[in-house]
Amino acid sequence: MAADLYGDIEPSPASTWRGLLPGLAVVAAGTLSAGFISDHYGAPLTLMALLIGLALNFLSADARLHDGLTFASRSLLRWGIVLVGVRVTFGQIMALGPVALIAVVAIVALVIGSGVLAARRFGFDSAFGVLAGGAVAICGASAALALATTLGEKRASQAQLTIVLVGISAMSAAAMVTYPILAHAMMLTDLKAGFMLGASIHDVAQTLGAGYAYSPGAGDIAAIVKLTRVALLAPALAVVALYFPKEGSKTKGPGIPWFVVGFFVVAGIHSLGVIPPIVATGAEKLATAALAAAVTATAIRSPMRQLLEAGPKPLLVIGVATLAALVLSGSVAVLVIG
Repeated sequence: MAADLYGDIEPSPASTWRGLLPGLAVVAAGTLSAGFISDHYGAPLTLMALLIGLALNFLSADARLHDGLTFASRSLLRWGIVLVGVRVTFGQIMALGPVALIAVVAIVALVIGSGVLAARRFGFDSAFGVLAGGAVAICGASAALALATTLGEKRASQAQLTIVLVGISAMSAAAMVTYPILAHAMMLTDLKAGFMLGASIHDVAQTLGAGYAYSPGAGDIAAIVKLTRVALLAPALAVVALYFPKEGSKTKGPGIPWFVVGFFVVAGIHSLGVIPPIVATGAEKLATAALAAAVTATAIRSPMRQLLEAGPKPLLVIGVATLAALVLSGSVAVLVIG
């Protein structure tokens, strides 16, 4: 129940460390294996963690692992989201300039909206559209995990989250290869290409890979635009938390989840420049490890039967949002930027 933020499906496991260790050991082994493959062969870490977790899915039947898997897929995820704040500063966002900043915000909102519309068209509810569209619009797998946590298991099931992670990983890898070719075909300047790549590609690593494959200048612009999208994760989560209140609650909304507040706080502190570089680097690596472990645990716990029964429709929702992001970012790059 990785996405069960409010505990409305099951309470967080009240277990001792001894009870958590078996599940955490499996998650650690899977995550370390994914890291080894990623480091040595250049494969995306999230994708490797996802695939290894799915390969270990049969272990979810062992009750001894449940507490550790739940802890990894929930608590590690939340702390990973908090630590993602060290990746951005408010100064980087403002350096884009008002026109580009407004364009990025508009693209993110419209892409999420396209996900919602596509989800309804293919027979899903709005929550799945927010999950798929938000993952495309903001920062790929990290956003998918954070949004699923905020939506809750009743709105975004474990199977839906896993499908989004699979689709995002595949489409982000494809975008890294094909979008620079498209930008060359459009004969874009470094500024325009960097904006298009930074505003459209799903995951951070693939965005940087595509940007610097185009040119060093385009890579720098793509990094700033992409980090701006990452920074929009916190306000997006806040809006989602208010729009989708805890089920059964008599109040209009549940308030802002603590990990969203933590994200803002960490980003704000980082913006002040008081965090030593070595600490910031360590926190970023810890965030990457925590999120990778959460992906591994989520994949292990995913109900495979529901995944197989889902068919291609969930991937079509992700595809529509991906196309919307490309068209919008390309249009802004050509007509507005530079």
